[in-house]
Amino acid sequence: MAAYVIGEVEITDPQAYQEYAKGVPGTIAQYGGKYLVRGGAVDVKEGSWQPKRVVVLEFASMAQARKWYASPEYAPLLALRHKAARSKLIFVEGVS
Repeated sequence: MAAYVIGEVEITDPQAYQEYAKGVPGTIAQYGGKYLVRGGAVDVKEGSWQPKRVVVLEFASMAQARKWYASPEYAPLLALRHKAARSKLIFVEGVS
């Protein structure tokens, strides 16, 4: 069953975030993931949520998403993102 990584990102250091953005696609692809949403326009219809940037990734399974997130390839990029942005991130299973 597919799994999704959904992130809300507020970039605080654009230069450092650019480095992150250059490096991360290769790690996602390496673990079989792909971008479904990568910072496109947001149109809020309900509630008070005002995300700055939304990212949605798709992986073949929750296990594969977790492998990517915990991978040695992603670790230095994750540290860079933590320095360059404030983020909220969830993993959610799709429907079968």
